[in-house]
Amino acid sequence: MLLRIRSKEGMSRIQVEPTDSFASFAEKIATTLKLDNADSIAVGNQPNPDAATPIVQLKEKTIGSTDLKHGDIVYVTFAEPADTTASSSAAAQPQPRDASGYIPIDDLASIKQDDVDNFLEKQRGLIKRPRDTDFCRHGDNAMCDYCMPLEPYDQRYLEEHKIKHMSFHAYLRQIGAAKQTSAPSSEVLKQLPPLEEPNYKVKVPCTGGHAPWPEGICTKCQPSAITLQRQTYRMVDHIEFSSAGLVDTFLNSWRSTGCQRIGYLYGRYVPYLDVPLGIKAVVEAIYEPPQEDHVDGIKLMLPWDEEQTRVNTVAEACGLSLVGMLFTDLIDDGSGKGTVVPKRHVDSYFLSSLECAFAAEMQKRHPSPCKHSATGKYGSKFLTCVVSGDLEGNIDVKAYQVSETATALQDADIIEASRKPSVMRVRESVPHERYVPEVFYKFKNEYNVVVKQSAKPTFPVEYLLVNVTNGFPHEPDPLFVASPGFSVENRQAQDVGTLSKYLSSASNPEQLKKLLSDFHVLCFIASLNTLSPSEFVIVCEVATKRDVPADILETLDGWKTLTVLLKEAEGNARYNTPSSRSATTSGAATPATSEFAEISCRHCTFANPGGAVNCEMCGLPLGD
Repeated sequence: MLLRIRSKEGMSRIQVEPTDSFASFAEKIATTLKLDNADSIAVGNQPNPDAATPIVQLKEKTIGSTDLKHGDIVYVTFAEPADTTASSSAAAQPQPRDASGYIPIDDLASIKQDDVDNFLEKQRGLIKRPRDTDFCRHGDNAMCDYCMPLEPYDQRYLEEHKIKHMSFHAYLRQIGAAKQTSAPSSEVLKQLPPLEEPNYKVKVPCTGGHAPWPEGICTKCQPSAITLQRQTYRMVDHIEFSSAGLVDTFLNSWRSTGCQRIGYLYGRYVPYLDVPLGIKAVVEAIYEPPQEDHVDGIKLMLPWDEEQTRVNTVAEACGLSLVGMLFTDLIDDGSGKGTVVPKRHVDSYFLSSLECAFAAEMQKRHPSPCKHSATGKYGSKFLTCVVSGDLEGNIDVKAYQVSETATALQDADIIEASRKPSVMRVRESVPHERYVPEVFYKFKNEYNVVVKQSAKPTFPVEYLLVNVTNGFPHEPDPLFVASPGFSVENRQAQDVGTLSKYLSSASNPEQLKKLLSDFHVLCFIASLNTLSPSEFVIVCEVATKRDVPADILETLDGWKTLTVLLKEAEGNARYNTPSSRSATTSGAATPATSEFAEISCRHCTFANPGGAVNCEMCGLPLGD
């Protein structure tokens, strides 16, 4: 059937079938309107953009499941494409002109934000309410105080729907409304950005006329006293794992070894409809960095900058970015029922002080660009997820962030982890080295009276936590569809022979396309450096986009080179097996039951299994 598309570009016509999904419909719209990002599209049956529904929320539905008929008009809105002349690197972002870190007001508008932030800024975000049958005395086309839409930060609505933290964009609307209420007379004050990151460091330089810190300090440059309180908003409202198998594969390491594991989460940010102006992180892959596993903890092998840069490049080619981290804290209870020891609960702790400090450091390293902040960045969308046992002994995932106050305290070196996981320790001031201001926190005592108490030497970590909901989709549609079969990086050995054995099971291009749809496979292919950057992007498109055929790989020179390497590795592996060597005329083959030490190739230094004749990596003979 034919649908008419009306947008600010005019009227267009698109041919669709009732069985087509809205995902393919969005791709056709993006092609017709020449849009780079189909996820920025919103559709509706009314010209009002506020009534439009983001296409990311309709991807799983088909055209036939709606009321659309032949010849209907679909109203389309979309985010403006980014300026192609601007570079995507960090250097393209406006930079502060002095040591204060503030960016000029005129340059804040050119800050490149995340796509989901640009989309939500254009939404009104009002919470629609139905007509109240008890109090409304007007017609269907009228409105009164009992049925008028609510603001996204309405406190009663948040409490009724048990939303503990409002979304970040609702918080922006709240402070924007308060700013309009104050009504400053100066136009310059109206243009000032409403957000400013907390900073608890000593200001350098100081205008007090004394020697700069650490030689001198005064009331002008020293930070004020800090009162800890619960953060009312969160940068990300929900985290969704694209499939249950994603976490299950990650847990296989603990099931086989009993040691803990950590991995970085790669996904994308999309609007979250269950929270007004909310943001949801959809996780599509888990990458495990170099680490030492222990029963009671994890030691990260840092730095891993080169490997991290390569993995981030692979993620970018797949349309993903780093959204958080996931680690396990599991101890089997010995019952043999698959249950674990419940360690984290209301009477102990949810996130230890050491984990809070680590989360604050990671959030500081991954700031969120924001044109409403004086520094061009505010907060972080980086999430911290923990796999541990619940009160019933079942394995469960919990997600958190730490507050902006916690990140600023960590940056100023004011807090440190304590031996007791449920409390955070405040450092002591060191003359001419570290200045620690007074830190307080409020709580209700046994008489239900709010009192203020000094946070020295310790205070509960709950004052720094921000809860984030998590879950799985009802109808999973993961980006990577390959079944777990390829070795996981930094957990199992990966070489060309492993990749050759994995891909050799594909008997046709469709099976090859499915086998390539694995983030671990793509990362290993990128490490071989046989494909040019443009060729690797095509391989990622084949792996992640259903409408890109696998036959296009045969036209790539880099893929042909990779195919040759895989065939050589397969031949070497077959020749190096004991059964194949025993059939040779040399008569010197060793029985398969013998054990050999590894043999390093003198050409490429690859460690080959004992008894090998040719190198499995370069194919050259191992002997003299």
